[in-house]
Amino acid sequence: MSILIHPTYFPSISHFVAMVKADKIVFEVEDNFQKQTNRNRMYIYSPNGIQLLNIPVKHNKESNHQKFKDVKIEDAFDWQKQHFKSLEAAYRTSPFFEYFEDDIRPVFEKKHTFMMDLNFQIMEIITDCLGMDFSYDKTEEYFREVNDVQDLRYLTNGKKDTSSFDAYTQVFEEKHGFINNLSILDLLFNEGRYAMDYLKNQAL
Repeated sequence: MSILIHPTYFPSISHFVAMVKADKIVFEVEDNFQKQTNRNRMYIYSPNGIQLLNIPVKHNKESNHQKFKDVKIEDAFDWQKQHFKSLEAAYRTSPFFEYFEDDIRPVFEKKHTFMMDLNFQIMEIITDCLGMDFSYDKTEEYFREVNDVQDLRYLTNGKKDTSSFDAYTQVFEEKHGFINNLSILDLLFNEGRYAMDYLKNQAL
């Protein structure tokens, strides 16, 4: 099975469930940027419950239609420091945060110009942490409808992604219960190397 998905910011668990099961991964890189999607945001489990971490981007003043691959990160705001502090507050006491901390730290230290480049760096890091093969193709033009691959581009829109997965242990579940389909980081920090087995056993 071939799938078509977006490269997003520390993608949701549903993205990786799809990727683990796919024979071939194709990333959509020719679409227009859309606000309020996971292209530049992720959801984590903070001490207060679900928390949104959003990367500020520069918007094209001349046009409302800007290709995602052309979207630049707004570096006037130190989002990297804020996001890493939020991850520490959320996961410092999780079983595997310290184990993977040095792997993800470069995301919050290296300066990126383009949002998409950052997302691909993240994909490389996370698949390596999971011990997952990461070979893929990229689209060369945009098609609204596709026939030769399973179209999972809707997963980038959290409101349309209604995936439901088995519960695993989360740091603050005694306070807020199990929260489904967060960023892959939540699974990685809580389950470590067992995360790959978990992903294989889930269904979209």
